[in-house]
Amino acid sequence: MRQTDPRRAGLRRSAPIAAPEPSAPGGLLDVLGVAAVVLDSEGRIALWSPAAEQLFGYTSDEALGRSAAKLLVQPEHVPLVKELFQQVLAGASWAGGFPIRVKDGSIRMFEFRNMRMQDQQRNVYALGIATDQEALRTVETDVALSMRLISQSPIGLAVLDTDLRYALVNPALERINGLPASEHLGRHVAEALPFLDIAAIESASRQVLDTGEPLLDQFAIGRTPGDPGQDRAWSVSYFRLEDTGGKVLGIAISVIDVTERHQATAEMIRARRRLAMIADAGVRIGTTLDLPHTARELAGIVVPDLADLAAVDVLDAILDERQTGAVPANGGGPAVFRALAVKAAYRTEASRAPDPAGNVARYAPDRLITQVVNTGRPILVPRVDDEALRRIARDDDAAALLARAGAHSYLGVPLTARGSVIGTLSLIRARTQAPFDEDDQLLASELAARAAISIDNARLYRSERRSVLALQRSLLPQRPPRQPGLEIAYRYQPAGSTHEVGGDWFDVLPLSGDKTALVVGDVMGSGITAAATMGQLRTATRTLTALDLEPEAVISHLDDVATGFEQTFATCLYASFDPHTSRCRISNAGHLPPIVVFPDGKAHLLDIPTGVPLGVGGVPFTTADIDLTPGSRVVLYTDGLVETRDEPIDERLSALLRMLSGPRRSLERTCDLLLHSLRDPDGHDDVALLVAEVKPD
Repeated sequence: MRQTDPRRAGLRRSAPIAAPEPSAPGGLLDVLGVAAVVLDSEGRIALWSPAAEQLFGYTSDEALGRSAAKLLVQPEHVPLVKELFQQVLAGASWAGGFPIRVKDGSIRMFEFRNMRMQDQQRNVYALGIATDQEALRTVETDVALSMRLISQSPIGLAVLDTDLRYALVNPALERINGLPASEHLGRHVAEALPFLDIAAIESASRQVLDTGEPLLDQFAIGRTPGDPGQDRAWSVSYFRLEDTGGKVLGIAISVIDVTERHQATAEMIRARRRLAMIADAGVRIGTTLDLPHTARELAGIVVPDLADLAAVDVLDAILDERQTGAVPANGGGPAVFRALAVKAAYRTEASRAPDPAGNVARYAPDRLITQVVNTGRPILVPRVDDEALRRIARDDDAAALLARAGAHSYLGVPLTARGSVIGTLSLIRARTQAPFDEDDQLLASELAARAAISIDNARLYRSERRSVLALQRSLLPQRPPRQPGLEIAYRYQPAGSTHEVGGDWFDVLPLSGDKTALVVGDVMGSGITAAATMGQLRTATRTLTALDLEPEAVISHLDDVATGFEQTFATCLYASFDPHTSRCRISNAGHLPPIVVFPDGKAHLLDIPTGVPLGVGGVPFTTADIDLTPGSRVVLYTDGLVETRDEPIDERLSALLRMLSGPRRSLERTCDLLLHSLRDPDGHDDVALLVAEVKPD
């Protein structure tokens, strides 16, 4: 029988010396059915084992004393047998397969090991050990395959005996544990791998030994000598090993390194947290035009999920009632700040370190908060020391407060609105063990950017320049928030430089129950009056949306608002989408009909009641319902997209439908294509375009 050397197969086994013990039936030798036959010097059968009777079919009475060649060998093979027999008697061994005629007359292949034997009288004999060749080849193949799989498997494999000592390890486990086989074999797990959670490993091993029930995919985290500076993650499975008689031999353990998967999962969780915070910011920041309240909303978003302590400060210059345009650059000198909000994740004396809300303080150019506003870039200090604390805190006493509270990491990001830095968001970690990293910086910058717009809006509102605010909002609409069940793209293009500003607008507003309001409107006329009216209607829409009214009720209230304007009319389309039912409810006040692009690529103008423009008054509005399957798109637009001075509106709408039909493009490419292909090159009117796609759950 061919054997596979475990050392050549890349395995390492322990070889404990044990006392003799009986084996239960069903072992490997029993499976092979090894027979023994002894021939005398004349080639007659002198000894015949019971296994030979089972293997060849002849009883001992039928075999003993007979010529083995005549009994077992085909006539054409007799000369070869005699030659081999003489070689064996001369002292040469012979091994190989040979065809034998068994008692039922059939010819079967058997594997032989032949060797010379001698008794005390120096009589020579030939001993033949035989087994069925097919059974032997099957066992050899199974063993070779098993050894090869174990030695070359990327999965770490180990066998532990019933005392939980290592009896076998494969190369993959040597690499995973960072230890050679010699430091495993014969040792308990606690002796070989003291850096792991030994209690959990031994408990799982004993449980499997006692019950026989495997434990699969047990998650573990730890560090190994091969990679002591990084946590690794493994999936570990335990199986009890038994022989064919049911005797427990020990346990087998498989170990799969899932560090990358674990890290990817952790990163996915972090990404979801970041997206949730950004979405939360879109809903919670900017709910009012009160400046301190907006700053407190920002601090409440970042604490405690991102930081243990947060402070929001703005440049005192932006609160100058005469300041209506861009904030002037600081020029790299000192900066004067007004504190707006301080927020701590827990009760701590560190909350007294930042300037109290309402205080005005002057900071030198070398202070980190000053450098943030002077450069317009974030400053990240993963590990702060005493010197860094002095550059962070307002004075030495504040630095001492932060030090006692365990402050160890700092992140400052600029509040940038409309191209100007208006303040800073300062973050501190104390109890949170992990330092700030680049991902935290990106998240904080995104939140700060969103909050900065709201803070600047509140600043502009405080300056009572409503017409400028309306103009700015029409030219620079805020980025729509991420909403459940929808992917949204939008474009706003003002009228060309030779035309007065118009009153087109759009909005994406969160409603209760994860619903979303999509709004597009167009104030008739142009100039500052149209822009101001648009700002008022847009603000009114946001206010009404907070009341969670039905679409026709929102439109009706907007009509009441517009009726109060002098000689002003506007069209408006208000749609409410529910991601849980995939139903979209739409009310129209004299606006161009929306378009729905179904997943099959076909685009349709929705046939819904048009209604009258806002400001007419006294005419009721209705709501139409449409069910949208995942992949459906709703396209809302103003007339600046399709109207020209020399083409009928029906032809332009047909062109719009053709562009929306056919090959599917991303939302962003769709917006760009529509604006590039349909908009009047003269740009006589501004354009608001909003495209929303229903996403699957």
